[in-house]
Amino acid sequence: MTIMCLSSSTALRRAILAAACALALASMAGCASGPNANPRDPFEPFNRKMLEFNEAVDSVALKPAATAYRNTVPPLARTGVNNFFSNMRDLWSGVNSLLQLKFHNAAENLLRFEVNTVFGFAGILDIASEMNIERHTEDLGQTLGRWGVPAGPYLMLPFFGPSTVRDAIALPADRRADPLASVEGWDARWSLYVLRAVDTRANLLRVTAVVGEAALDKYSFTRDAYLQRRRAEIFEARPSAGDGKEPPAGRDGSGELGQDGYVPPEPEAAPAPAR
Repeated sequence: MTIMCLSSSTALRRAILAAACALALASMAGCASGPNANPRDPFEPFNRKMLEFNEAVDSVALKPAATAYRNTVPPLARTGVNNFFSNMRDLWSGVNSLLQLKFHNAAENLLRFEVNTVFGFAGILDIASEMNIERHTEDLGQTLGRWGVPAGPYLMLPFFGPSTVRDAIALPADRRADPLASVEGWDARWSLYVLRAVDTRANLLRVTAVVGEAALDKYSFTRDAYLQRRRAEIFEARPSAGDGKEPPAGRDGSGELGQDGYVPPEPEAAPAPAR
């Protein structure tokens, strides 16, 4: 138990240090990006370099491993692996649903975890979906956004990929809450990390191929898609006051730091000329 706690503490410190370094580098890049920078993406020079780095790592290691995994492992076994890791995420999703006061979602996520863990052989079988118990994926970044913490600028993290300043700050807590972090034994723990990464990448092989062929600027496409998806996830249950509708795209109702980055206030309409 002591070894496990020390290992988890070390992993947490490393995650915090990595996030802090990424934010510091992004801040320096942002300072040099000039006044004409995209207001949602002032760190664009740094982010583009990080995308190139991530794609280089992907092309050398992750994509070949994912392709081999998809071509050699039977679909039924791959489904079981994906179910197992998804079941682990359900527990933390339930906690974040509860923190967001989404009590129905929290109940369903926690019930999914219990049912699949007990009756689905640790989640390898997705019994909960067969029982029509819905999955609601949540993380700490969504929870912070639910309570009004602005997303801040877009940020491309090394290895982790698209993010925002808010999501990067929440990342160490998400990693610490990951059940894999408590697995005893360095070899076993990192084997599971690698298997999850390969399984996730294998599920994205077709998507990334389509994006690579269709997008004129892969960086801009990835950024805009990520910010739009995160905004939709957060505003799902956070309508603006009074009208039951979500704020216009790119703003939180104040014209300042919205969930998908800073957007300047719209100018007031000029008064009609007197006749």
